[in-house]
Amino acid sequence: MKKIICKVEYDTEKAELVLKKTSGAFGDPAGFEESLYVTDEGKYFLYVNGGEESPYKKEDIKRIATDKAKAWQEQ
Repeated sequence: MKKIICKVEYDTEKAELVLKKTSGAFGDPAGFEESLYVTDEGKYFLYVNGGEESPYKKEDIKRIATDKAKAWQEQ
C-alpha cells in the first residue's frame, strides 16, 4: 500500500518491515494487525488493517515518530 502524508510517500513495498503485531484470529470482526515499517530515510510508519469492530475498519498508513515507534515495539 502507498500513501502520501505531508508530501512524503510511505510505501509498504519499498520500506523495511520492522515488526508486525496481530490481535484476534483471522476473520474475527474485532481483530486487527499493525505492521511497523521504516523507510530508507529513517521515517517510521504503521500499516494498519482490521475487521468491522476493530480500531482499524479499513487499511491505512499512519506516520509515527521515531521515539513512538521504539515505544510501540516494546509494548
